[in-house]
Amino acid sequence: MEKELIILLIEDNPAEREDMRICIEATENAVLAAATDNSETAMDYVKEYLPHAIILDLELHMGRGNGIAFLQALRDASLDISPYILVNTNNTSTVTYDQVRELGADFIFSKHQSDYSAQGVITFLLTISDSIFSKYYSNVSPQSSPEAPSQKKKRITKRIQNELNIIGINPKSVGYKYLIDAIMIVLDGTERNYCIIIAERYKKSNASIERAMQNAITRAWKTNDVDTLCKHYTARLSPERAMPTQTEFVHYYANMIRTDYM
Repeated sequence: MEKELIILLIEDNPAEREDMRICIEATENAVLAAATDNSETAMDYVKEYLPHAIILDLELHMGRGNGIAFLQALRDASLDISPYILVNTNNTSTVTYDQVRELGADFIFSKHQSDYSAQGVITFLLTISDSIFSKYYSNVSPQSSPEAPSQKKKRITKRIQNELNIIGINPKSVGYKYLIDAIMIVLDGTERNYCIIIAERYKKSNASIERAMQNAITRAWKTNDVDTLCKHYTARLSPERAMPTQTEFVHYYANMIRTDYM
C-alpha cells in the first residue's frame, strides 16, 4: 500500500477550493488535511496536521492575510519537517515569483495557463510524491520526532474520519464515533478487546457497541455506490455477507493507517 500524501489547501475562492477538495478526495493516495482562506489559520493547520504538501494561493482577497505572509511565517517557525510548497496563483509578476521562491516555494502554477485544472495540480503532486516525501523528512534527525503525541492523535483521527466519510459511514450515527475509537485502540496496540474498552468509556454494553458499529457499516454498504466501496475497501469479502464484519472493518483500517503513518 502506497503512502498517502497529506495536503493542506490555502485558497480564497470558494468554487476553486471546492473543485480542489473534490479532486483530492476522489484521488487515491491523497488526503485533504484541511482547507482555509486565512494565512494565519493555515499556520495553525500546518502545526496540527503536518502536511506533506501545501497548495498556496498568494492573493487571499476573499479571505485573510496573503501567501507571502504565510511563507514568511512558515520559514520563521523552523519546523523539523519540510512540506512541499506549490504556489497556485493568478499573479503573473516576476518580482513576486522571485520573492516566493526566495521564501521557499518549490513550484508555481499559473491559473492563466491554458491547461490549468485542479486535477492537473493534484496529478502533478502525486507524480513527484517520492521526492516530496524525501524533502519532507530531510531535516528530521533519527532522534527527533516532528510532532507531539497530541498532534499525531489529531492527524490520525482526521485520517480515519476521511476514510469513513469516503465510503459513506454516516457521521451522525452512533457507530461512527465507536468505529473511530476502535481503530485508534487497535493502532495503540492495546491487548484488551476494543469493544470492552469502548463499552466502559461510554457506559454501554459490549453488545450495543458491536451492534452500533455493524449497523453503521451495513447502512454504508446498502446505500453507497458499489464502485466507491470497492475502490476504497479492497479487502476480500465473504460472498455470503458481501460486506465486512465490524472486526474485519476495524482491523482493515487500522492496518492501512499503521502502514502509512506509524
